Amino acid sequence: MSEKYIDFMVHEAPVEFLEGTTASGKTTTGVPKFMFKVAQSPKKLHILSGLDLGTIEKNIITKDNGILDIFGSTIDYNPDGKGKIKLPHIIYHVDANKAHDKIIYVLGYDNKARWKKALGGQYGCLYIDEANIADIDFVREAAMRSDYLIGTLNPDDPNIRIFDEYVNCCRPIEKYKNDVPKEIMEMIKRIPAKPNWTYWFFTFDDNAGLTKEKKDRIIENVPPGTKIYKNKILGLRGRATGLVFSNFNTNKHTIKKYEAKQFKYRYFSCGVDTAYSSDSPDTISFIFIGITMCGKCVVLDEEVTNNADLTEPLAPSDVIKHLVEFLEWNRKEWGFAKNVYIDSADQATIKESHKYKRNNACIYTFNGAWKSKMKVIDRIHAQLGYIHEGEYLVMEHCINHIIELESYCWKEDKYEPEDRNDHTINASQYGWIPFNKFIGGKDGTTTKDKDGNY
Repeated sequence: MSEKYIDFMVHEAPVEFLEGTTASGKTTTGVPKFMFKVAQSPKKLHILSGLDLGTIEKNIITKDNGILDIFGSTIDYNPDGKGKIKLPHIIYHVDANKAHDKIIYVLGYDNKARWKKALGGQYGCLYIDEANIADIDFVREAAMRSDYLIGTLNPDDPNIRIFDEYVNCCRPIEKYKNDVPKEIMEMIKRIPAKPNWTYWFFTFDDNAGLTKEKKDRIIENVPPGTKIYKNKILGLRGRATGLVFSNFNTNKHTIKKYEAKQFKYRYFSCGVDTAYSSDSPDTISFIFIGITMCGKCVVLDEEVTNNADLTEPLAPSDVIKHLVEFLEWNRKEWGFAKNVYIDSADQATIKESHKYKRNNACIYTFNGAWKSKMKVIDRIHAQLGYIHEGEYLVMEHCINHIIELESYCWKEDKYEPEDRNDHTINASQYGWIPFNKFIGGKDGTTTKDKDGNY
């Protein structure tokens, strides 16, 4: 075992999540810790969960270095139930006194009727395998009834509810905080931490049982630059299939502030997309962009708010005040975006913007977005081209926009995108549509001045 895994085994926390690359040994080490916690627990009943019974057996119980291998004669596995216990379960003989035996229910979260029947009491320890694909209702119900929760997960769409409701509430311990990739740490920090909830990020190098030959073979079998390479080899979050902007790469298309400051800007613009519901993950999004003299579109800043997170939800009149503050901050930092483009379907916010301008000394012009001039599919085609040519760049702190670019997907049955994970994307498009002829250097502008600056 590596030093990190030894530290993980002895660490005490009420909730722990393990994320990282493939073949990093998360399950191989997570399961023994779960079993040790079961042995220490004063409660008799516990839960081992995964997608379904077959998957749990393959990944946890019967695999090499699985529960049967490690704990051998100390357990009895009853996949069809036994005696009064009708559900699949493990009897764990923690000592010679069978009065202290522990019962571990083996539950698939794919079968709602079955797990609802099982979750009738209080439990000691809960293990959730591949928690990123788990039924969120199961996670909530089971976690509420357990003293200790441990979950393994593979990097996935960062908008899946389990991330913000559970995983991002955890924090790495001080010794290993620098092991967490920066973009994951930015996602985690958006959510307030819960006391002692712990996050562990593991890679190939943390798996002391993985040979160099095996590691090299795994890496060689996955094409660099693909989403599966990002998920499995780098351990970074993001949808792997069906992505609209599948060519967006954070290494190529995100930039730091000093890099953005090197450009000379022709225009600044701001796009606004709104959603006022307090019962959905939809957001109120502002995106501030700059169009450079060399034909690049740079996302310079974002502000994203969800009414579901607020005790006093924002109304259109509140949004305009926040918007003006956002514009003023960016005017001082970057430059003047005279024109602001608000979703033309949101007449309430547009009317409030006009009212605000009548009643205040306001230098900004509020417009309805030019949606009719460029349909959704055409905007996507154009933006894919900008990304491909390196003409669409995003400041690295615009984490919400980056997450959406890596989550926005096509519908399975239609050639159109899903109506989700798109609010900052829409806002960005509203901002650049009026200036699209200047993106890509179509007007023949030069790229650098005599000093070598853009």
